[in-house]
Amino acid sequence: MPKHDHVVDRYLKTVEPFGVYNDGGGLDYFIAANEEVNDKDIPASHHAGYIAIVIGASFYTKRLPVYKLQELCSKIDHPIILLGGPDDVANGEEVKSLDSVKIYNACGKFSLNETADLVRRAKLIVSHDTGLMHIASALRKPIIAVWGSTTPSIGMYPYFGANFLSKQLTVPHDDMQVHRLWCRPCTKIGRTKCPQGHFKCMKNMPIDEIVLKVNERLGRAF
Repeated sequence: MPKHDHVVDRYLKTVEPFGVYNDGGGLDYFIAANEEVNDKDIPASHHAGYIAIVIGASFYTKRLPVYKLQELCSKIDHPIILLGGPDDVANGEEVKSLDSVKIYNACGKFSLNETADLVRRAKLIVSHDTGLMHIASALRKPIIAVWGSTTPSIGMYPYFGANFLSKQLTVPHDDMQVHRLWCRPCTKIGRTKCPQGHFKCMKNMPIDEIVLKVNERLGRAF
């Protein structure tokens, strides 16, 4: 499989003989007006701006353990909204217990499109390799992508489109991963458990480096 070629480009390559071409505009995601989140549905403390952290993912090996998420949120000095589905509610509550003012657990409280609207309104997205990461790129949000058992080299990293990228002074996303780990990637889409039993791809994730990237994206780097 060609490394670094995005899956979108690979898909479009297959239909070139039919005259279909890549317009460079990136992905699209549309949110109807009646599915936008009302201000009253999120805490007033987050109305001036927040970071969205996507804590969910379809597979275990693509998710940071709760204690790593707690470390991340404790070190971020900014309002945070946790995003995920109904299966992520309990983990979200554990993370929120650190600081129920700074951290709002939105997991399971909103529909997919409403959650996408929370992504649209965020200053910055920190996300595992999952659907909301791709929605964030469609909505042109800066992203810090956290990779476990999968890697961006497989070709499913945030896709912004050549036309959008050509207008940017910096790349709009960062990839955070444990490098030089011989067993990565162990899968294309994720696993229910670490086949080696150590789960170093997530347990060894450098949280301080993620926080540094967050601060850089917020213009707080020293």
